[in-house]
Order: sequence, then C-alpha cells, then structure tokens
Amino acid sequence: MLKFGVPLALAVLLGVFLFVGLQRDPSYVPSPLIGKQAPEFTLPSLHDPDYPVASKELAGKAWVLNVWGTWCGGCRQEHDTLMAIARTGAVPLIGLNWKDDGAAAQQWLSALGNPYAVVASDPEGRVAIDWGVYGAPETFLIGPDGKVLFKHIAPMTMEVWTKEFLPRIQAANAGNVPAGG
Repeated sequence: MLKFGVPLALAVLLGVFLFVGLQRDPSYVPSPLIGKQAPEFTLPSLHDPDYPVASKELAGKAWVLNVWGTWCGGCRQEHDTLMAIARTGAVPLIGLNWKDDGAAAQQWLSALGNPYAVVASDPEGRVAIDWGVYGAPETFLIGPDGKVLFKHIAPMTMEVWTKEFLPRIQAANAGNVPAGG
C-alpha cells in the first residue's frame, strides 16, 4: 500500500499546484516596489541629451513610467494604446527608452507618434535595474506622493488601462491611494 500511496500523494499534490498555477494571470508578477517610494533617476533626454529628465520634477502629481525599446515587439503592439492614453491627458506618460539606440528611438517616435511628455534615455539599463525591470514593455503608476501604486508587465491595453490604472489614478488624485500589484 505504501508503495503506491507515496507516489499517488505526490502526483495529487503536483496536480493541485499545476491547477492553481493555471488559474493565475500569467502577466501578474508582484513588484517589491508597490507601496514604496519610486527609485529616483536623472537621465539624459532622448531628444536633447543636454537636458536631463529627473523623476523628482514629477513630485506632487500622479504619473506613468513606460519602459520601452524599438527592439521590443510588445512595445510596438502597445504604441497605439499609449497614443490614445496620452490624448486623454489623465496623467503624464514618461518614457524610459531602455537599452536602445537613441537615433532608432527618435526615428520610431517620429514615424509612429510620441505619446510621452518626455523620454529618458537609459542605454546601459542602470535605472531600469533600480526599478526591477527585466523585460519590456513594463508600465508603472506612481502616485503624487512618489510611491509606486501599480506595475503592469506586458503590452498596455485599454482594458488594463481602464480597469487597473484609471481607478488608481482617480483615487490618488482624490487622496485615497490604493496600491496593488
């Protein structure tokens, strides 16, 4: 009996873990930054390297940091959505051009449109490391108090924007800041 009981118990346990794992959202990856101060950065602007982009200049208002690169297929997929979001004026979209060629990134934005209020250039990826970025696109929502409220990994969609970002932006602007992963 024990000869078959232990393997059967292990198989059932493995089945439970697989079942639970398949029920979860694969794009959800918790971030240790949620509810904490966003990492500060000062980087050269993509369009004018002599003009730095500093995160501290955004203090006091909610804003979104979108990590992207021209080499990223998902970034191209989300670009029209970012353009639509930018037109709403809900929050400033700040681009973090990650591990990319500056000339290629400028050409991309000229050809497809620029949804960003400003684009910071992070060619070495050092700032992205501080933010815990491991792939693109990744999008962060930062509250007026400078805390990270939400992180989305995968191309942005209007559904994600409407269900996950807008309620948090509205709450943050009203002073009620719900954090979430």
